[in-house]
Amino acid sequence: MITRMVSKNPRTTRGDLVNDLQRAGTKVTEATISNTLRRQGLKSCSSRRVPLLKPVHVQARLKFARGHLDDPEEDWENVIWSDETKIELFGKNSTRRVWRRKNAELHPKNTIPTVKHGGGNIMLWGCFSAKGPGRLIRVKERMNGAMYREILSENLLPSARALKMKRGWVFQYDNDPKHTARATKEWLRKKHFKVLEWPSQSPDLNPIENLWRELKVRVAQRQPQNITALEEICMEEWAKIPATVCGNLVKTYRKRLTSVIANKGYITKY
Repeated sequence: MITRMVSKNPRTTRGDLVNDLQRAGTKVTEATISNTLRRQGLKSCSSRRVPLLKPVHVQARLKFARGHLDDPEEDWENVIWSDETKIELFGKNSTRRVWRRKNAELHPKNTIPTVKHGGGNIMLWGCFSAKGPGRLIRVKERMNGAMYREILSENLLPSARALKMKRGWVFQYDNDPKHTARATKEWLRKKHFKVLEWPSQSPDLNPIENLWRELKVRVAQRQPQNITALEEICMEEWAKIPATVCGNLVKTYRKRLTSVIANKGYITKY
């Protein structure tokens, strides 16, 4: 009964279950409930934050996944994936576990320094393909359509050349308004860039999210102490990401599509 109640409403608390069962004539403790659920393979976890999906998003994601499910691996290898991300100087990006002795939690080597408001952050634009990381640049001002086109003009084609992309390579970018502005679409058309039609609200379908995670872990390990160092370390660590890591992300792309279909269009683990 407890398992059934939790399956129906995963946000039910142990206190709620105790009260509901008591009203039904069964007296149990919260410890008993925890043990019962644990034996069933259930444990209390923090809810993951994911994009809000409307029915139109779900259908678009399913259409994309089903439409590309049988695409050969070589097609995905010929895609340049892109996105932006924010990296904080201090904060959650620098969270790490440590091995320490009892009562040594405040020793400097066991702590992570923090400052008010996170100490600042930088915004990055980057791209990659199955052959390795492309260019990574810092976006120093608030990005708009004109700035985005300037970034592409100065970095997209040089990345494609450095990565030795095959003729007819495809550019992927998400549906952020500054990306999909009419002027940007016209610029891409005039440059004869092939664009991958992209479903909105789909970070799990973009393997660059995995590279951002890899970069943030590497940067946190080096503990930059100021914004200048943060930028320098980001550039250094991005360049060090092995081509094999990039290749493996693309090689397993069909699994992402399969997961989206199996999950009926909703966000999946990535």
